[in-house]
Amino acid sequence: MAKIAILERKCTGCGLCAKNCPFGAIDLKEGKPELNAACRVCGICVKNCPEKAILKLETRVDSVDKSQWNGILVFAEVSGGRLHPVCLELIGKARELAKNVGYQVSAVLVGHQLESCARELRHYGVSEIAVYDDPELGYFRADAYAACVEDYIRAARPSVVLVGATSLGRSLAPRLSTRFHTGLTADCTSLELRKNTDLVQIRPAFGGNIMAQIITTHTRPQFATVRYKVMNPPSRSAEASGEILNRKIPRGVAESRASCVSVEPVPPKKSISDAEILVVGGRGLRKESDLQMIRELASLLGGDWATTRPLVEKGWNTNDRQIGLSGRTVRPRLLIACGVSGAIQFTAGMNGSERIVAINQDREAPIFGVAHVGIVGDLYEIIPELIRQLKEARA
Repeated sequence: MAKIAILERKCTGCGLCAKNCPFGAIDLKEGKPELNAACRVCGICVKNCPEKAILKLETRVDSVDKSQWNGILVFAEVSGGRLHPVCLELIGKARELAKNVGYQVSAVLVGHQLESCARELRHYGVSEIAVYDDPELGYFRADAYAACVEDYIRAARPSVVLVGATSLGRSLAPRLSTRFHTGLTADCTSLELRKNTDLVQIRPAFGGNIMAQIITTHTRPQFATVRYKVMNPPSRSAEASGEILNRKIPRGVAESRASCVSVEPVPPKKSISDAEILVVGGRGLRKESDLQMIRELASLLGGDWATTRPLVEKGWNTNDRQIGLSGRTVRPRLLIACGVSGAIQFTAGMNGSERIVAINQDREAPIFGVAHVGIVGDLYEIIPELIRQLKEARA
């Protein structure tokens, strides 16, 4: 870990460090430089100081005893009185990872009236279910929820903590990782666990052009948020197992400075993430009105429709119907990609689909690398023919 140090006895106050800092991270106060929160420890100020009054210091981080942290903990989010599907996906992945190192998988529930959710979790192979149930937790308050999960982490000392990358999870996970002075990798699309218990957290970086592998080597626990629809949920077992622990609410809940003024539920909205069949239009569409044939094909198949990012940027569609890293992640039983080139930003959001059919004129298009069925041809000939045959079959 590196930091910048300024030797005041050598500094002449020339101001070259502040002038050359690309981040505006150095302020001159009474002629002397002071670092602010914008510092990225890049070292440019060190190179530009003529008096050698600025140093870049490397400090060694002491590693924790990894043997004292065991198991994988899943934060089981409850939405509308039900378990959010992402928590079951996380349990499935956690059980897969745990086999490599002999770990147990546990879950933590926070909220109110959680008895039925806790009982349901016993059918998915978790060894322990910690429950924080209180009327004060009936609505989400980030500090109160974080206090509860922190309380259980300190008691159970899990090596890995997985949280769904939902609106709630994205608010909760950073607070938890900060409390434990450890790392957090957001929006992971894949996870691996090494024999030394380091979690390899894989996520797209640089606009999706590379897949970064991130590890937390010196601290525990290891926090990761995972997108919905990228992992496989486990099968529900008829036999219930795992112990339910009703935990005492920590003091932090009562001391929360946040209060609920009113609750207005958001009207239920259909999401392409839940669709079993999807027809997707891409850059190969020539004009906005051509989306009508995408919608018609989707309707005849009893499915939904979506687009890629370029069409959203053109204003032809909204983000809630966009598939990809900056849109939605989907895992339908059937996905038909029409005029989609198959950039990694798009395929990362749909390559878990059960059956992928690609229609594209370019036989070298990357989409054919992930498709199960590839059709090289003009979508303006193929889609109308599909629509015609489906209408005849219905008639």
